[in-house]
Amino acid sequence: MATRPPAVFSLASGLVFGGAKAAGSGPSKIEHRIGVQAPAEIIWEILANLEGWADWNPLYPRAEGELRIGSTLSLTLALPGEPPMDIQPVVQDWVPEEQIHWRLSLARGLIRSVRYIEIESMGPANCIISNGEIFQGLLGPAIARRQRRVIRDGFTQMGEALAGRAEQLWQARGAIPTSRP
Repeated sequence: MATRPPAVFSLASGLVFGGAKAAGSGPSKIEHRIGVQAPAEIIWEILANLEGWADWNPLYPRAEGELRIGSTLSLTLALPGEPPMDIQPVVQDWVPEEQIHWRLSLARGLIRSVRYIEIESMGPANCIISNGEIFQGLLGPAIARRQRRVIRDGFTQMGEALAGRAEQLWQARGAIPTSRP
């Protein structure tokens, strides 16, 4: 009777050896969320202008490309305290005024991630921005654990800069002035 070898990979649960999940092998998520007193369309206007990211985005001071499923973006990633690194993620999904998702593979696929920026409208003049990354692959979760604080700080800086830019733009267009808590 032929025996079936144990599963090595399971899409839903990460790396599997003989049916038991290997320690630390599942995806790891890092996220920053921030409330913004501006509508989703203002946030989207800022995000969709990739070339304009240099004017406000401390995490990606250079961004080029087209928001189109399957297109490759050219970004400079500048994590706090780390040397800048050029990356070429591929747009996985985008929905105007809702989300941008891209995927990145480094070290021959040993580090894979899905990066997301999502906009949740809370009303006609406010929303929540979720800015995060899911790390996968054999080394992705370990890198996320080791760099968690630096990555989260970068997401926080980006989120706060995006919120500030959107609120400033919204107020300049005649919105009722608001103050950030």
